[in-house]
Amino acid sequence: MVILDGGLATHLEALGADLRDELWSAKLLMENPSVIRQAHLDYFAAGADAATTASYQASIPGFVRRGLTSQEAEGLIRLSVRLAVEARDSHGRGTVAASVGPYGAYLANGAEYTGDYDLDEDGLTGWHRDRWHILADSGADLLACETIPSYAEARAIARLLAETPGVRAWVSFSCRDGEHINDGTPLKDAAALFTGNPQVVAVGVNCTAPRHIPSLIGQIEGVPVVVYPNSGETWDAPNRRWLGLADPVEFGAAAAGWHAAGAHLVGGCCRTTPEHIRQIRAHLTEPGTA
Repeated sequence: MVILDGGLATHLEALGADLRDELWSAKLLMENPSVIRQAHLDYFAAGADAATTASYQASIPGFVRRGLTSQEAEGLIRLSVRLAVEARDSHGRGTVAASVGPYGAYLANGAEYTGDYDLDEDGLTGWHRDRWHILADSGADLLACETIPSYAEARAIARLLAETPGVRAWVSFSCRDGEHINDGTPLKDAAALFTGNPQVVAVGVNCTAPRHIPSLIGQIEGVPVVVYPNSGETWDAPNRRWLGLADPVEFGAAAAGWHAAGAHLVGGCCRTTPEHIRQIRAHLTEPGTA
């Protein structure tokens, strides 16, 4: 059993960071990297076995659009891993998972929740390639390919894995219900792209409502399962605010149920905090590594 961390951006905001920017948490790689290291440390202290880096929204095109050079962008992407490694080493144990966010994160228009892209599989492979190889060579323990909303993007990731045979990864999809990823593809079909691939340590779901997790776990066969859903709150887009309450104790109890249903790696995504991870740890035992 491996306990992942929770929402990085959520905790960075709690630490005082202003993330109202299309680069989201990645802007702190330029402005305040020490707060990213602190966030990782806080999650380790709460009981996480793994730190997921602040590279979700970090891409060479995204930084270049901000006015940086490609070389400066590469340096910031590598910095995201170094900060997590420093936090892990300070804590004394743990896994560093380099976040590979979807193309939709770069678009900054919510496409990671729809899979409505303007690139096909070839285009997505090319868009991801530079960052992929940077992170594959960064010193991270594995890549966390997360919030993937489309079958074409999943196929692109499978191609990039084939280009880097020494790299391990997990692949997690964003899902719109208990059976389908956000572009409408059945999760079982998307997950099957990675079944039997020795590079893939787990396949699963993140950035998805907790109520869908039990059903989604049942869609994945032949590979370890990773789940780290949102807190359970809902996003009110017109008013740009979160609605509802998510109780960390209830989240921890639910996580124990996901583990019992077959999830091997469990954590939290948007709006989850170190307290959510602390409650998962309280409901589960035996720290592990991915």
